Amino acid sequence: MTVHLDSTLAWKSATRLVSANRDMLMAIAGVFFLLPSLAFSVFVPEPQMPPGTPPRAMMEMLTEAWTASLPLLVIVTLLQMAGTVTMLIVMTDRTRPTVGQAIHRGFLALGPYVLAQIIVGGALGTGFLLLVSAAALTGQQAIAAVVIIGAFIAMIWSSLRMALVAPVLAIEAERNPINALKRSWALTSGNSGRLLAFFVLAGLLFAVVYGLAMMLVGVVLVLTTDGSVQQVLTAAVSSSITAGALVYFVAMLAAVYRQLAGETAEEIGDIFG
Repeated sequence: MTVHLDSTLAWKSATRLVSANRDMLMAIAGVFFLLPSLAFSVFVPEPQMPPGTPPRAMMEMLTEAWTASLPLLVIVTLLQMAGTVTMLIVMTDRTRPTVGQAIHRGFLALGPYVLAQIIVGGALGTGFLLLVSAAALTGQQAIAAVVIIGAFIAMIWSSLRMALVAPVLAIEAERNPINALKRSWALTSGNSGRLLAFFVLAGLLFAVVYGLAMMLVGVVLVLTTDGSVQQVLTAAVSSSITAGALVYFVAMLAAVYRQLAGETAEEIGDIFG
């Protein structure tokens, strides 16, 4: 029997999880989300484009900048993935592990999590390239456009079906990435549209809050600071808001898992205390 997601209930559950574990989540978010993001913003600033720069030169500058920043980007991504699993453990384990214990278990799950993402990314990327290449061979722009749009929609749908891989790894202690992908696929059956709406609405809320906050902070910083100080403070505020948003996103994943897993989740542990 398919369980349909109640996004209102999921949001209430997510906010309750954050409130109940605020102190531990703040500590974990600072280490895994805030500091890496701040370091990336400070040490990998956006390339400055002189006015009138040709498009080709702009692309070359962007490519060079992202290539140079790739090692740090990989480290930041891995830390955020480990932080995601760690937070899920903190929010859902009724044995109430310490921060250190949760971090240790989070890193144990990092390998399967990375492998699962590589499998998904490789499969989606390969499928997209094959479809686009086949459409290009027809020589018909209309067909190519339809195929590209269809492939993009399919990628979004598949990503939604794999959205619960991290909760499965954290809550069910699954260590086989294939099994974790299968479990996520089964849990999200019949809920792709609801998940999309839930995540999009949350994303829009974050975008509004982020935009208003950065606009206000930007005005204050322009009037009170300049140069590198302004850049660092802006990055710090931006990273802090983003880290807070990521905490709520992880809580949303936990709440969605709890709701869709139903009795199975109860057997694993009462994640809401």
